[in-house]
Amino acid sequence: MKPLTGDWLTQEATQTALTTLTGAGHKAFVVGGAVRDAILGRGVGDIDISTDARPVIVTAIFEKAGLKVVPTGIDHGTVTVVICGAPFEITTFRRDVATDGRRATVAFSADIADDAHRRDFTMNALYVASDGTVHDPLGQGLDDLDTRRVRFIDDAAARIREDYLRTLRFFRFHAWYGDAAAGLDPEALDAIARHLDGLAGLSKERIGHEMLRLLGAPDPGPSLAAMQATGVLGALLAGSDARGIAPLVHHEAGLGAAPDAIRRLAALGGEEVAQSLRLSRSQTQDLAVLREEIGSARAVAELGYRYGADRAVSAALLRAALLETPLPKNVRAEAERGAAAEFPISANDLMPSLTGPALGRALKKIEERWIASDFTSSRDQLLAE
Repeated sequence: MKPLTGDWLTQEATQTALTTLTGAGHKAFVVGGAVRDAILGRGVGDIDISTDARPVIVTAIFEKAGLKVVPTGIDHGTVTVVICGAPFEITTFRRDVATDGRRATVAFSADIADDAHRRDFTMNALYVASDGTVHDPLGQGLDDLDTRRVRFIDDAAARIREDYLRTLRFFRFHAWYGDAAAGLDPEALDAIARHLDGLAGLSKERIGHEMLRLLGAPDPGPSLAAMQATGVLGALLAGSDARGIAPLVHHEAGLGAAPDAIRRLAALGGEEVAQSLRLSRSQTQDLAVLREEIGSARAVAELGYRYGADRAVSAALLRAALLETPLPKNVRAEAERGAAAEFPISANDLMPSLTGPALGRALKKIEERWIASDFTSSRDQLLAE
């Protein structure tokens, strides 16, 4: 293929990171996600660099060049070099010596092929030099990326046993990079189904991080359906069901609603979802509201008033998907209208005639009448009533 180009590669910081190593007689490549995304024409995020130089040598080379080096993961061969204010993780070529399903004991290597073989998927084992030349040590990554085939490197079961989080990463990568029409790799699905027990050793934080990234994909439906078929979804989220995801994505597309991981998580159901994933407090609150309002009779405008326009739209989408009802007309406008409504009565309007619990009950009843009037009753009408 043609050499890669782009600001992410040609910028001074990236070139300095690469040429400082090559100028000292070592190999150096950008590796992994940056290369994959650049080939696909997507935005490039973090730029990770792989080299045959040992960590102590990498440190010495960059310190001699007057750059700051931080030993962020030196036991695993990684140091972070700050160049032009940007951090670059630079890792020595490695091969796995032993793994326990989560962490690996590694040995350093001078062979790029060793480094490629220890990665997870073929499309992530691509390297690019400072001049844009792409290297595919396994001879599979470029073809798999071109056909959008997410495939474990070498033996799928062995890769999973090295780190059971790779099971979730497989489904996430398929949701973001795979060809839905071609289906998921059967060898991978077979290996995943035979290694469900390993999922129990993953932390809730790691599971939650991967699940939310998966659910944020444009269409996670095929991946989630495969997760349910292999038993992964049930092992992670007891009682969950992926059948509502496809109609939800359909309604989202019709409304032009952006993907929302919490909305889709609510569609999966299950009573212990928040605890299983250890969500943040705000995410847990959003999830609880959406699950509660799926079956409520509140109009979209009232939902907008109580929870804001975004939650109201999400609740309406979930109702349409899970209850198989049509979306209300002008759903977004109704949600925004409700969110903009301001209750015209305050506690001062009822004091000193009412105080304490009686005051709270009266305010609640008046607010209910105001909502029932579709927010049209005036302050004077409400007080007169």
